[in-house]
Amino acid sequence: MITVDQFQKEIDLIIANAIREDVGDGDHSSLACIPPTAKGKAKLLVKDEGIIAGIDFAKQIFAYVDPDLKIDVLIQDGSPVKYGDIVFYVEGSSQNILKAERLVLNAMQRRMSAIATKTKSFVDLLDGTNTKILDTRKTTPGIRALEKWGVKIGGGENHRFALYDMIMLKDNHIDFAGGLTKAIEKTQQYLNNTNRDLKIIVEARNLQEIQEILQSDGVYRILIDNFNYEDTRKAVEMIGDKCLTESSGGINGKTIRNYAECGVDYISSGALTHSVYNMDLSLKAM
Repeated sequence: MITVDQFQKEIDLIIANAIREDVGDGDHSSLACIPPTAKGKAKLLVKDEGIIAGIDFAKQIFAYVDPDLKIDVLIQDGSPVKYGDIVFYVEGSSQNILKAERLVLNAMQRRMSAIATKTKSFVDLLDGTNTKILDTRKTTPGIRALEKWGVKIGGGENHRFALYDMIMLKDNHIDFAGGLTKAIEKTQQYLNNTNRDLKIIVEARNLQEIQEILQSDGVYRILIDNFNYEDTRKAVEMIGDKCLTESSGGINGKTIRNYAECGVDYISSGALTHSVYNMDLSLKAM
C-alpha cells in the first residue's frame, strides 16, 4: 500500500498545482483594494449538516500560502456538524486569507466533507456486521489523495491507491492473459522476477471461477463481482478462511446491508467518491 511519505507528496502536489491554477501571477482582486499590510480574521461557517472533513488539509493550504497565518480549530476532522457551527478561525494577512479561501472551500465542501458524510452513512448501515467499506479508483483525476482521505475520515478504508501498490486481476486482465490460472501464475512469476511484494486480488465472475481461483496459492482477496445474494453466500462458504472476500458491483445504500450479511469481509463502492453532494460551507470575514 502507499506509504505515509508517498501520500504526503501527493497532498503537496495537489496544493501547489491548485494554487498555481487559481492564483497565477496574483490575486488581483485583493491586490487592487486591500493593502498588503492589512490584517484580518475569518471563520469557517457550516450551513449544512454532515461529517466535517479537510481541516488538516486546510491547515496545510494556509501554511503553504502564508506560514504566519494562525488557525484556531474548534471542531476536529470526522466530527458531525450542523448549521451554524464554526469549524475554525483563521487570522493574519487579509490578502493571503483570500488567496487560500477558494481552495480550502472547494476541497472541504465539494469533496472531502461530502465524501466523509457519504462514507459515514455506509459505515452506519454496516453497523453490527464484520464487513468494512472500501473506496475504489473511481476518483477525480489529480485529487485522488484528497478523496481517499475523505473516505478515511468518514470511517471507511482505502482500497489500493493506484495501479502501482497492489495487483488486481480483473476480467480484462484475465481474458488477455488467457484465463484465470494463467493470469495468476504469470503475476506470481512477475512478482518473483521483479522482487516486488504486492498483494494479489482476483476478480471472479461466477462460482466456477471462484473454484478455479482457489486452486492457486498466494491470492490475498477474491473480488466477488456482480453476484446476487444467494451466490455471494455460496462464494463466501466456498472460500472460507483461504483468503479474504470482497463484494462489488453497483452496491448502494439499499443493498449494502444485504451483501454484508452474506459474510463478506469487504464491500467496495465507487459511489463513495463519484456520487456525493456538496456540503455548504463558507469562509466569512469578521
